[in-house]
Amino acid sequence: MNAPLQPDLAARAARQAEVVAALGAVVPPHILLWQPEEVTPYECDGLSAYRRKPLVVVLPETEAQVAAVLKACHKLNVPVVARGAGTGLSGGALPNEDGVLLALARFNRIKRIDPIARTATVECGVRNLAISEAAAPHGLFYAPDPSSQIACTIGGNIAENSGGVHCLKYGLTVHNVLQVRGYTVEGEPLTIGGLACDCPGPDLLAAVIGSEGMLMVVTEVTVKLLPKPVLARCIMASFDDLRKAGDAVAAIIAAGIIPAGLEMMDQPMTVAAEAFVHAGYDLEAKAILLCESDGTPEEVEEEIGRMTEVLSRCGATALKCSESEAERLRFWSGRKNAFPATGRISPDYYCMDGTIPRKRVADMLEAIQGMETKYGLRCVNVFHAGDGNLHPLILFDANQPGELHRAEEFGAEILETSVAMGGTVTGEHGVGFEKINAMCVQFSPEEREQFFALRRAFDPGETLNPGKQIPTHARCAEYGKMHVRGGLLPFPNLPRF
Repeated sequence: MNAPLQPDLAARAARQAEVVAALGAVVPPHILLWQPEEVTPYECDGLSAYRRKPLVVVLPETEAQVAAVLKACHKLNVPVVARGAGTGLSGGALPNEDGVLLALARFNRIKRIDPIARTATVECGVRNLAISEAAAPHGLFYAPDPSSQIACTIGGNIAENSGGVHCLKYGLTVHNVLQVRGYTVEGEPLTIGGLACDCPGPDLLAAVIGSEGMLMVVTEVTVKLLPKPVLARCIMASFDDLRKAGDAVAAIIAAGIIPAGLEMMDQPMTVAAEAFVHAGYDLEAKAILLCESDGTPEEVEEEIGRMTEVLSRCGATALKCSESEAERLRFWSGRKNAFPATGRISPDYYCMDGTIPRKRVADMLEAIQGMETKYGLRCVNVFHAGDGNLHPLILFDANQPGELHRAEEFGAEILETSVAMGGTVTGEHGVGFEKINAMCVQFSPEEREQFFALRRAFDPGETLNPGKQIPTHARCAEYGKMHVRGGLLPFPNLPRF
């Protein structure tokens, strides 16, 4: 005889049956998943340290099904979390245990490429790289190129405002999207932005991009396409000192040069990447910079000359410029494969994402070296140095007691240091679940209330991707080492901040 279910499990089973029945009445049963073995693959995104099984997973095939699911969930007050390819690194697509996970991977059609207007209209589940591949016959490309571009989807890029190695020159997702179309929490259609040069009223497009799925569920996106540069060349510069490399980054920008890409890798990262892709990196260098120029041959030649002069003046010990497209791609291959290269040298790693002023790059690297000693963990570093976006990879072994906790504390201190240096707690990975406590460091209670006010304007019940991005007062108090029980603050009349 089966043992009776515990009260909380019984309540969850009853709620699950209610939600499945409601959804089954409006969408085909073959797109619904709720058995444990069916929903387990969806329990986390790229940040695998945090896992939750959703109540139900829905795999819609049409926009009508998306609208129907949202209407049914809104009627039952069921939380909804939208998910794309699941490559996010901040827990932004972490499911709600009492909610529905809306997996939009089947929305993978490229609807229209307009070479005259230089636009592409695609569904939210189209891969980032697939847009450039479809535009290539017209001599065009889509500029934002996160390292996961072979897998990540444009809908996820919208949610996190993704960038990539070329965002210094070409901008982030928010600078390359013209219009998004989708559905409100009530299942009503909503179009934000437009194809004209400008749109009247508030710039809600900039609010939606980077909102991490808390304002609407995006199903279709229209992006800008840019002409492919005639030529691109990359300089690999070696430095025997981290500070010299950091100063070189600031010097290039100060000279009025905006490279197509400006990336930094420290020695441990360089060694790991070289062992993985054999890109020809200088293993003796304390840091290397990858500086790219693109445009016409004349523009590239002039800019390469100017960058070479600045790098030499800043103390580069070796300079190598790509002489062919194959060599350029080989230089970049190590940077693009930094994450899998790190996976070969450590059982687990914890990828952080923050920003600092360019002039503080060397200061941050030195601070991280001190944290390595403090927490007893190694850290390899790769930066979008041109725009001060850092990606420290903290190495740990989850099977060793306490190491995950130390890695989390290590990451929290990196983010706190970023804010102290005049930066922010995230550059392009989003806040999600991972960095929600760090938001208490950067933003005041008044600022956070404004965030909530904007959210409530779109989603009054706060059921779209709840518990992400914006911290509550109680959470910030908890982060400040105050114990909060049951969400209730002790002595609520006392000032906290």
